[in-house]
Amino acid sequence: MSRFRPGLLPSLLVLALLPTLVWLGFWQLERSEQKRELLERQAARQQAAPVAVERIDLLDDPAYSRVWLQGRFDAEHSFLLDNRTRNGQAGVEVLQPFYDQASGLWLLVNRGWVAWTDRRSPPTLETPDRVLLLDAWTYLPPPGGLHLADAPAGGWPRLVTQLDIPALWQAFGRAGLPWEIRLEPGDASFDTDWPLVSMPPERHTGYAVQWFALATALLALYLYLGVRRAREKNHESRDSDA
Repeated sequence: MSRFRPGLLPSLLVLALLPTLVWLGFWQLERSEQKRELLERQAARQQAAPVAVERIDLLDDPAYSRVWLQGRFDAEHSFLLDNRTRNGQAGVEVLQPFYDQASGLWLLVNRGWVAWTDRRSPPTLETPDRVLLLDAWTYLPPPGGLHLADAPAGGWPRLVTQLDIPALWQAFGRAGLPWEIRLEPGDASFDTDWPLVSMPPERHTGYAVQWFALATALLALYLYLGVRRAREKNHESRDSDA
């Protein structure tokens, strides 16, 4: 007598869903490890000696490298990177061109986040009008991240939702580094409590546990129903033989 009769439709459903659930679990574990490595790499490079601005372009992996800047901001041209919230409050990140005197290069420096609750007028931005010594680090967004949005022509500051820094320099007619430079706390910075990752590794691990739990529950239900259905069939067979 057969002890396991799951049926065709339940078997097809399990064959379709179980590999997907397991794959999602391992994918979340992979994402967790990637985020953990990213945070560890960022922490290590924040402790390393600063890199000269002109040498950033020579690095195999320039992300999160510390740099010291000396120069002036271009206060006439500011970009407001929209849709950035902190503690539930709407705001923008302020990016301005910065001329580094030591290297002779232009950099796009992110001075940090400012609140912007009244959309009828741009936020008030104060830019130091003197030569500055700044502590900063390079930021490379993940693939598929920031690109220059088609913003309507207008004055400054200019509101954008995405940035393509090489295209920005080309529009300015300037030779600048193709990366975003983020300030550390200082006289020229706003709120620089940078969220390096949108989701911590622990949350990815939690999602992985949930996917594996769903896969386990699906398999357990499949086995239970298969055994139960086999018993019912066996009882029916005995009753018909009696």
